[in-house]
Amino acid sequence: MNDTPGWTSPGSAPSDDQDGSGVPRPAAPADANGSAPQWSKDRPPAGQWSPPTGQTPPPAHGQGQGQGWGAPPPNAHWGRPPAAKPGVIPLRPLGMGEILDGAVKTLRTYWRTVLAITVTVAVISQIADILAQRYLAPDVPAASPDATPAEALEQSLDAAQSSLIGLGPALLVTLMASLVSAALLTVVISRAVLGRPVSLGAAWQEARPRLLQLIGLTLLLAAMSSAIVMVGLLPGLLIGGAAGVALTLLGGLGALVAAVWLMIRFSLASPALMLERGGVIQSLKRSAKLVRGTWWRIFGITLLTQLLIFIFSMIIAIPFTIIGIAVDGDGFSDMLSGTSTTFGWPFLIITGIGGVITSAITYPISAGVTVLLYVDQRIRREALDLELARAAGISGYGPTPGTQTVGG
Repeated sequence: MNDTPGWTSPGSAPSDDQDGSGVPRPAAPADANGSAPQWSKDRPPAGQWSPPTGQTPPPAHGQGQGQGWGAPPPNAHWGRPPAAKPGVIPLRPLGMGEILDGAVKTLRTYWRTVLAITVTVAVISQIADILAQRYLAPDVPAASPDATPAEALEQSLDAAQSSLIGLGPALLVTLMASLVSAALLTVVISRAVLGRPVSLGAAWQEARPRLLQLIGLTLLLAAMSSAIVMVGLLPGLLIGGAAGVALTLLGGLGALVAAVWLMIRFSLASPALMLERGGVIQSLKRSAKLVRGTWWRIFGITLLTQLLIFIFSMIIAIPFTIIGIAVDGDGFSDMLSGTSTTFGWPFLIITGIGGVITSAITYPISAGVTVLLYVDQRIRREALDLELARAAGISGYGPTPGTQTVGG
């Protein structure tokens, strides 16, 4: 029995009614006297017939693309034609590997536009980060070896607060640059699904009207996550003592789980906002609807993507960090001695170059996975593949619409 649905192949092992070629022998009809006629000794072997002039015999079972007698014709799929693939993904429900592969193919196929976006954004972000570390970040006070656990915790919180205050402007610049990058890459990837290239100017022209709403969406999600974490930590912080510490840890864990659940539930809001041209609240509702019932799948793909990005980032960052330390050895020795934690310009510039390379590669992968997850969920729930095939101009799917993006 063949695995292909809809037909049954001949038996693979010889039997009493087969000669070993895989072709069943026809039953011999009885003659007028009731006896079966005898086969001629000179008959050709089963399946080895001579074709008429000008025709070619079909290949034997299991050879080439032919399937032998009783098998379906070559390349027949019996109601399941191969999915159209005008761009970087086939227009059908996607597996995890196909989503990652589609993101990589977008980077490889449209590298000029993608790298023009990501390198520009990465350079701006790294310059802001370098300047913040050099001029804004305060020196972290050295921890006192005689401090009690409570004092050590307080010192750590003070150091973290000082670092956040100093790096606040750089984080804001990085956030804005990342949002612009995500908006432009969403347009590029939506065109890549249809196999249509897009220039940097065209991507900016299409993404620009949605930037303010995208910023509002991002800030709203950040505020929601912060509120959840604060609600989880606040009771323990108010109680204090050993019970407060235990309650803080428990509340922090619960808040983390709730925040992760919320971020995955609304993870498709950004591409929905950019491609469907709705409002912020409408995009959040669309994401919740698309994610419903597949939360764990999207969580797994997102987690794997972030893990791969982290590993790649470490592979790039570690060599640049080692080179930076070798070039700027004074800052490293001062940090080990506890007198200073400020590195010089050589270290910051070298590690900044590594950060640009890392961001230029990881930005499109992360954005590509998010957009393709959105496309995949719409294909599974709303038969978006038919609309995309029509938009790509593939014959047999109806007239080609005038829109050129996934959400159009």
